[in-house]
Amino acid sequence: MIGYVECECMIYDSHSLKDKRSVLQRVLTRTKQKYNVSISEIDFQDTWQHTKFGIVAVSSNKVQTERELQRVLQFIDSFPEIERTVTSFEWF
Repeated sequence: MIGYVECECMIYDSHSLKDKRSVLQRVLTRTKQKYNVSISEIDFQDTWQHTKFGIVAVSSNKVQTERELQRVLQFIDSFPEIERTVTSFEWF
């Protein structure tokens, strides 16, 4: 089962693309190290305070895939500099 999540996030304390990149680099690196998912910024690359992540997990069943994706979303929510706004799931 392949699970795909798109989540839009706001980074309110970012005042430049450099600030945004430093936050994103920390989130992306730690997520990849801690969870068995693929994650990348997929939209709003030229906007200071707005981003969209694409996250993909693959496993043998939907329950396990969804559990892993929910853990990743909770992990992203644990960063105080990011607020998750819109999240959508797709299953393949």
